[in-house]
Amino acid sequence: MSFEEKSTWVSSAATVLVSALYYNFILARLRVTPAAEIAYQWPMILAIGSMIGMTIAGTILMSIGTAVSSEITGSGSVNEIDRTDERDKSINRRGELAGYYVSCVGMLGVLALAMLRYDQFWIANALYLTFVSGGLVSSGVKLAAYRWGL
Repeated sequence: MSFEEKSTWVSSAATVLVSALYYNFILARLRVTPAAEIAYQWPMILAIGSMIGMTIAGTILMSIGTAVSSEITGSGSVNEIDRTDERDKSINRRGELAGYYVSCVGMLGVLALAMLRYDQFWIANALYLTFVSGGLVSSGVKLAAYRWGL
C-alpha cells in the first residue's frame, strides 16, 4: 500500500469519525431546541480543528509506523514516504476532481439557502456537510482507484 493510499485512509477515518460525532451532537440538540437557538459555532470550529489535528497526527503516526516496519522487516524503504509516481498523481487528480464536483453542487445548495434567507444554522451546517461530502467523495474515488484501478 502506497503512502498516499495510507494517508487517504487516515484522512477518511478522521473525517467520518469527527463529522459523525458533530452531527450526533447537533441532531440531539435539534430535537429539543429550535435551530435558531442552537449554539453550533464552537462545536463546528472544534470539529473542523479536530478533523485537521487527527489527520495530521494520524499521518505522522502512520509515517513513523511505516519507517519502523520497513527497518524491522527489511522490506520496502524508509524513503517510501517521498516517492510518488504517475499513478499516484493521476489517482489524486481524479479524486480531487470528483470531490470538487460534489463541493460545487453542495455550494449551489448553500447559495440557495442563503438566497431564501434561511437561518444561519442551516446555512453553516449545509456548508459543513458540503465540505465533508466533497472530502469523502474525493477519498472514496482515490481508494477505489487504488484498489480496483478505476
